[in-house]
Amino acid sequence: MLVVLWIAFFLHQGCRQIYNSVIPLIKTDLGLTDVQAGLVSSIFTLVYGVLVPVAGLVGDRFPRKWIIFASLLVFSSGTLLTGFSTSLVMMVLLISITTGGGEAFFYPSTTSLLAQFHEKTRALALGLLQTGLYIGITVSGLLAGWIGQTHGWRNSFLVFGGAGILWTIVIALRLRNSPLPAVSTKSTMDKIPTREVLSYLMRRPTVWMLSLAFGGMVFVGVGYMTWMPTFLYEKFHLSVKDAALNSMLYHFSFAFLGVLVGGRVSDGLAARRPTIRMEIGILGLLLGAPFIWLMGASTNLTIVYVALAGFGFFRGLYDSNLFAALYDVIPARYRSSATGLMLSCAFTVGATSPVLLGYLKQHINLGIGLSALAFVYFFGAALLFIALKVFFARDYVRE
Repeated sequence: MLVVLWIAFFLHQGCRQIYNSVIPLIKTDLGLTDVQAGLVSSIFTLVYGVLVPVAGLVGDRFPRKWIIFASLLVFSSGTLLTGFSTSLVMMVLLISITTGGGEAFFYPSTTSLLAQFHEKTRALALGLLQTGLYIGITVSGLLAGWIGQTHGWRNSFLVFGGAGILWTIVIALRLRNSPLPAVSTKSTMDKIPTREVLSYLMRRPTVWMLSLAFGGMVFVGVGYMTWMPTFLYEKFHLSVKDAALNSMLYHFSFAFLGVLVGGRVSDGLAARRPTIRMEIGILGLLLGAPFIWLMGASTNLTIVYVALAGFGFFRGLYDSNLFAALYDVIPARYRSSATGLMLSCAFTVGATSPVLLGYLKQHINLGIGLSALAFVYFFGAALLFIALKVFFARDYVRE
């Protein structure tokens, strides 16, 4: 199950990153400004944020296998059709709305399904799923940059969209459709009204703090993934392919290491130290911030790569316990809904990042904008620290 979902998540993230990798080529071909280029990513993130709580509620009521299947089919189709775009409006309709809307329904059902099967190894399983993000973004950046540079940017979308549509066949044939947690019949599922879910979540301040901190992390991550390839392309004069690869390779290679370390450590200590998942999240944000500042401020390419690696490792520590920490304060029956609402908060906040950085790039300096993202990480760490010290003991759920 983890392998099947990992490949689907790889394609999920790959379809998202293609656009960022070939922004210079699209801007030239379609005549977009920096703000317009950032607007495509911002609307994508906003659509995702608006729809993902709906996806979470749906995931607690209907078979998650078929939600995942439909999600993969829709966002892969949107990616494929983006290859035929000829204007900003078409880009928004196909990338921002179709692909973004399709992707919104994937993650809540996927993480809820995995969490049901992995209780003692939950952080590690969810962390391993998260590596699909790392590898998907890195590999798609390399392939999209190479295909775009040698065969045109449109073919990058055609290749990844087609691969996603083919993988829906595997999802339909192989993915297990387990019973939903704590329910056995449709009539029982119907007894979990939306009002009950929202009422429970609103009474858990730790959930709010986790969601706001995650919003800061997404704000940083979406802005970084949208503009870092262009930053290396313009400031250090790398090719489109090399900029797309190097902007993601060092970051996500070390994030892969960080997520494995964080997942193993927290799973090993969670039984004796319930606060460990929150503590690792704080550590990841706090120690990652200086590297974020350095990646935008340095004028030496080697130092930028070191900064990307450090940023990645500590981002991996945070990622390894992101949803495992949430599930420490949410019982199983509400987890898909809670995941959706947390993602909604995060991506609604993060939606402003690409267009804001595009504005700073156009009017001030992109490096300054990237460095300033460090302060958002510090803010997120402060929120988690408050949640841990004030609310966590009351909100903690013993399974």
